[in-house]
Amino acid sequence: METRSKASARLSNRRTFLKAGLAMGAGAAGVAVAGVPALAAARSTGISRGDAAILRFLAALEIIETDLWQQYNELGGVQDAEVPGGSGSDSYTKKLTNLDGDMPQYIHDNTEDEFTHFTFINAYLKSKGARTINLDKFRTLPSSKATGAQQIGRLTNLMQLTIDTGFWTRYRSRTKNPDLGDSFQPAIPGLMKGKFPAIPRSDADLAPDDHIQAIANTAGFHFAFIEQGGSSLYPSLAQRVTNVEVLRILLAIGPTETMHFQTWQDKAGNAKPLTDPTNGLVFPDLNNDPPPPGLTREDIQTNLIMPEPTAFLNRTFPHVSVIRPTATANAARGAVAGLKADGLFIGQPEEFFELLDDLADEADAARRSL
Repeated sequence: METRSKASARLSNRRTFLKAGLAMGAGAAGVAVAGVPALAAARSTGISRGDAAILRFLAALEIIETDLWQQYNELGGVQDAEVPGGSGSDSYTKKLTNLDGDMPQYIHDNTEDEFTHFTFINAYLKSKGARTINLDKFRTLPSSKATGAQQIGRLTNLMQLTIDTGFWTRYRSRTKNPDLGDSFQPAIPGLMKGKFPAIPRSDADLAPDDHIQAIANTAGFHFAFIEQGGSSLYPSLAQRVTNVEVLRILLAIGPTETMHFQTWQDKAGNAKPLTDPTNGLVFPDLNNDPPPPGLTREDIQTNLIMPEPTAFLNRTFPHVSVIRPTATANAARGAVAGLKADGLFIGQPEEFFELLDDLADEADAARRSL
């Protein structure tokens, strides 16, 4: 483990890196925000350094979310002027609609929401004289070669995912809470045992039939994985905010992430049971197959899309239905670690990870001023 002095030196070096100009603007996909003064000016406009750091970290994650959702929309969502790019993949879209007939509209609307989140947060930071965030330098990852995808640089990699579906059993547990140190088995163990595409990598992935359906199933569970993270992150970081208006922003945006999560959790439950003939990935019948060892039927039941009551704050209290986790310690770092483990950034340089780690460290270092 790093000593305190080494950790401080690392954070100081990363702050220097941040202030060198990589985190200015709003990104190619949104509204430009440039020419803003240094973070020190934030205190004079009613927003603390900590509040600015939390908002900047959230803006970065929303930019990342926008990038991945735009890729999903280009191939499987509604194509219109509200969300830029793409022309759709009929075969992929058809398999997504096996999870729900409205999947293209839901994908489109989730994508549009993420665009609005990061552009709003960046605009708010600018209005307060605080630095905004731009990740355009890192839009270097390749696009899918499948018909329907734009051929532009990406921030995220949706073609080599390792998805932890422990969120599924976590929200169905009546006894455990990650805030109390509990861990959770994945509902789809196979998704933890390799690197799987959630979008077709090329038109060659459109067959055989069970292969492209497995890709759509993977996407369905990845949708929920991404949005459950936001469901926890906003209330966790809200506990560190000082300014009431900044708190209002987090309390207003955070619940939309939860609405997304519940939608996707419901749709993922409709994933067709199958074995991918190209790689052996198994999607079990969650309602009829025997539960994995250590799990009960209720732990994987597909229609339990509302949080089951569980322990909260202290195991001596009555169980209650809550978002989980919401502990604030290392909340930002934990979110970044989850995205890294997902394989979302395979191909990004070390500089990108250093930037994310620094943004997370500054957000986690924020303290509410009373």
